Amino acid sequence: MQTLVIASVRAEIANYLSTLIDVYMLLIILYIVVQLLFAFGVRPPYSRWSDAILTFLRDVCEPFLRIFRRIIPRVGPFDFSPVIAILVLQLINSIVVQGAIHG
Repeated sequence: MQTLVIASVRAEIANYLSTLIDVYMLLIILYIVVQLLFAFGVRPPYSRWSDAILTFLRDVCEPFLRIFRRIIPRVGPFDFSPVIAILVLQLINSIVVQGAIHG
């Protein structure tokens, strides 16, 4: 009985961490899209909501992306650090979920 409860708790924690990582990946993708839109001039001038969104996304995503930007330099105008960051998050997600459920 006790092992069934522990297995259930492990699965719940693994699902929670998996969902958390998925949401963080979505935030990184949204950050990239918003930056691209603002770079092409879609941003309304002096808009509080757009500043609030960009500030939130920057505060949430930049610390993690900065790790990869130190390692991977820009190639011209292209920044591949978000792609590598998302791949690392997917790898961590698969390792954590598989390790927590089967470990």
